[in-house]
Amino acid sequence: MKMFLTVFRNEIGRIFSLRPVFSVVVLAAAVYALFYPQPYLNEALRRVPIAVVDQDRTQTSRELARLVDATSDVAVARVLPDVPTAEREVYDRSIFGILLIPQHFERDLLHGRSSPIALYADASYFLMYQRMNGAVMAVSRTLGTNFEIVRLVGLGVDPPVAAAATDPMPFIPVPLFNPQGGYATYILPAAFVLILQQTLLIGVGLLGTLPGAQVIWTGKARRRVSDLAFESIATVAGKLLAYLAIHALIVATYLIGLPYLYGIPRLGSVATILAFAVPFTLAVGGLGLVVAATFRNPLAVQLVFAAIGLPFFFLAGFAWPAEVMPAPVRLLSQLLPSTLAIDGLVDVAQLGASLSDVHREFLELWLLVAVYAGIAVIIEFIRRRRAPLPVPG
Repeated sequence: MKMFLTVFRNEIGRIFSLRPVFSVVVLAAAVYALFYPQPYLNEALRRVPIAVVDQDRTQTSRELARLVDATSDVAVARVLPDVPTAEREVYDRSIFGILLIPQHFERDLLHGRSSPIALYADASYFLMYQRMNGAVMAVSRTLGTNFEIVRLVGLGVDPPVAAAATDPMPFIPVPLFNPQGGYATYILPAAFVLILQQTLLIGVGLLGTLPGAQVIWTGKARRRVSDLAFESIATVAGKLLAYLAIHALIVATYLIGLPYLYGIPRLGSVATILAFAVPFTLAVGGLGLVVAATFRNPLAVQLVFAAIGLPFFFLAGFAWPAEVMPAPVRLLSQLLPSTLAIDGLVDVAQLGASLSDVHREFLELWLLVAVYAGIAVIIEFIRRRRAPLPVPG
C-alpha cells in the first residue's frame, strides 16, 4: 500500500511539474473545451443562398419562389433571367444552387399534368445540398398537392375526399433526442470523448517517455519474483489511479458541464455518466502506458498520435457508419476505448439509457482495462527484473 501511494503521489506530481504533460492533459483540454464547439453553436445550417430562374413568369411560379424563400433552410438571393447567368453566380460562390422553373409551369399544373421543376444544387457541400434539396422538395410537394386538391374540388369532388386522394398517407416527422435536428447535438458528444482520449493518451505517453519515469522500489534487497510482481502491480495501479484522479474533473466538465453550457440535450443521470466514464479513463490510461513502453521517445509519441488522430475519428463509427466498414476494421475499432465509450456514453447521456442497457459496452471497457493494464504490468515486471537495484545512501 505504501508503494502504491508513493507511485500515485509521484505520478500526480509529474503531471503538474512536466510542462509538456501539463500542457496536453490540462491546458489542451481547456482550449478544446473553449474553442472546439464554436463552429457548431448554430446547430443547423440555415438560409443557404440560391438563385431562381423563372421561365414561366406567372403568379404560380412567383408563389413557388416566395414559398421556397420563406423556408428557414433556403434564401432566394437572386432572381436571374437565364441559366448561364446563374451558373456564373455558382462559380463565383455567391450562390450554391439554381431553382429552374420551366415554361408552362402554371398551365400544366392547372391541367393536371406533370410540371417538373429542376434544382441544380452544389453537392460538394453535403449539408448545403441536403438543406436545399429538402426545402425545395417540401415546398414543391405542398404546392402540387394544393393544386391537385383545387382541381378535384372544381370537378365536384368533396374537399375531404380530394385532400385524402392527393395525400392518403400524411408523413409527420418527430425528431427524438435531437429536437433541433442540429449538427452540434450529433457531433459534439462523440467528439468530446475522442478529445478526452487523445489528450490523456498523449499525456500518459509523454509521462512514460520523458525523464523522471524512474523505477520505484520497495526497499527490499532481495529480488524475488513475487516481490517484483507486487511492485509491478502496485506501480501500474498507482499510475492508473493518478490518471483517474486528474481526469475526473476534466471528464465531468466535458460530459456534463459542456453539454449543459452548449444546450445539448441530456437525459441520463450524472451518476450513470460518471460510472461509465471510469472504465473508459482507466482503459485509456492503460493503453497510454503500453504506448509509452512501445515508443520510448516523447517525440515519437506526439508524431504517432498526431498521425492517427483522424483514423481514430473515423473508426469511432459516427463520422462513417460502422456497419459499412470491413469486418477487420470493425474488429480493430473495438480495441479502442473511444469506440465503446462513444456508443455507451451517447446512449447513457442523450438517450437516457441505464448501465444495464449498455452493459455490453460497459463490460467490454472493463475488459480493455484488464488487457491493457495486464500488458503494462508485464512490461513493468520485465523492466524491474532487468533494472539494477538502487545503491543505498
